[in-house]
Amino acid sequence: MNSTVNQSMIFVGVDVSKSTLDVYRPDTNQIVKIENSEVAIVEFVADLRKTKQNVFVVMEGTGGYEDLLVKQLASQQIDSAVINPRRIRDFAKGIGLDAKTDAIDAKVISKYAEVVKPQPMAAKSDHELKHGALVTRRSQILELINQENNRLKQAWDSDAKESIRQVLEMLKNQLKDVDSKLSKMLMVDTKNQRAIEILGSVKGVGPVMISTLLSELPELGKLNRGEVAKLVGVAPINRDSGKKTGKRFIGGGRGQVRRVLYMSTIVAIRHNPAIKAFYTHLRSNGKEAKVAIVACMRKFITLLNLLIKSDQLWENKMST
Repeated sequence: MNSTVNQSMIFVGVDVSKSTLDVYRPDTNQIVKIENSEVAIVEFVADLRKTKQNVFVVMEGTGGYEDLLVKQLASQQIDSAVINPRRIRDFAKGIGLDAKTDAIDAKVISKYAEVVKPQPMAAKSDHELKHGALVTRRSQILELINQENNRLKQAWDSDAKESIRQVLEMLKNQLKDVDSKLSKMLMVDTKNQRAIEILGSVKGVGPVMISTLLSELPELGKLNRGEVAKLVGVAPINRDSGKKTGKRFIGGGRGQVRRVLYMSTIVAIRHNPAIKAFYTHLRSNGKEAKVAIVACMRKFITLLNLLIKSDQLWENKMST
């Protein structure tokens, strides 16, 4: 696939939904709607291959509805990128497009890519795709467990409570099964063996955290500490104007990574000497527990990023 974006690139914008794809092609200035099905996508990608200019397909992240398209584009060596929907909406507002329809969204996505020029995603193997699917499924199961726990608190009828408890037991068994499969996948992942060894050696990092980082944060080890913290959504965002200094806050980023990082950080605060000492220092200086935990999350992910980056630099040095 192309490693750089050049001037002759056509940025195709795709608005993804469960059943359809709205596609805007700037070379023809046309918007077409196709089914979000394997047959229709194969035909669409084959048509893109006929284009004489370089093609870059950009879409919003929809939690999985884009997977068929991403996989087919990768198989045909067509560059693609999945963008955080919030960035697209902020961009649309910035250029005065407050209206929202599927057709408008497809055009906005194309324009966003033309201006920002995102980096193309690396193609994933079948093993990596399956690994990512299991990580996503684990997150879905946890959300279902949370919903059922909330229903259990609100239920008053004994039969309704028993039904909820049975569903919870089934979901928890599924969670154990997914966790077991993730651990087994890590054991046979030869491509990322070194990264798995490094991450697994850090107290507070378990198979779930490793799987999440490999699947949802492939940039780990390739960014500086500010970039990786921002990507995860734990970097403090300024709210300053003139002489006024606003309160910093965190937001955006990859929520799935951030949720797993939070749980790993809680464990690290108890068992990882560096993170434990940092948390104790913050609390002794008057920081609230919530603020201190977020700061520890930021320190933890930047530490993991540094470990991977240092190892990669060392390997590169030894190979030259």
